[in-house]
Amino acid sequence: MDMAEDIPEDYPTEIEEQLTGFESSVASVNTMVQTVLSMPRKELMERLDPLEQAKLDLMSAYTLNSLFWMYLVTQGINPKEHGIKQELERIRTYMNRVKEITDRKKAARLDKGAVSRFVRNALWDSEEAASKKEGQASKTEGTSSKKGGSKKHKDTPGRGQHSKRPKLN
Repeated sequence: MDMAEDIPEDYPTEIEEQLTGFESSVASVNTMVQTVLSMPRKELMERLDPLEQAKLDLMSAYTLNSLFWMYLVTQGINPKEHGIKQELERIRTYMNRVKEITDRKKAARLDKGAVSRFVRNALWDSEEAASKKEGQASKTEGTSSKKGGSKKHKDTPGRGQHSKRPKLN
């Protein structure tokens, strides 16, 4: 049955568009409900982890209460003055808690090994850059005076070099 076809022609087109949209929304909700009801609840819950079970329960409760809200509106009852408003707020509070838990679970964990490698490499690059600056400064000094030479210590190996000095025990 198409609700839009039952509308007399003297109604504004905005109402017809809204009723057509409402009808398609109801059909979509009906399809989803049939999908959920087609599988036994016990079997469905066994497939989900506890967090997803909580999400399913909350979404089911919120959906049913939202449908009841709509039912009250169709009966001429103001749902804002009914207990359903508090129930929807309570469910929304729990949904926010579950979202916080999910977000914490998704948050990146600190890999201490990766952090130490990152810091070590960053410091190594800084030391290398400092030695390059010293090398450039000594080259400019070396051109003005032959005595200056490099300020770099001979016993400090550069990156990838090994010290030629024997180790003392």
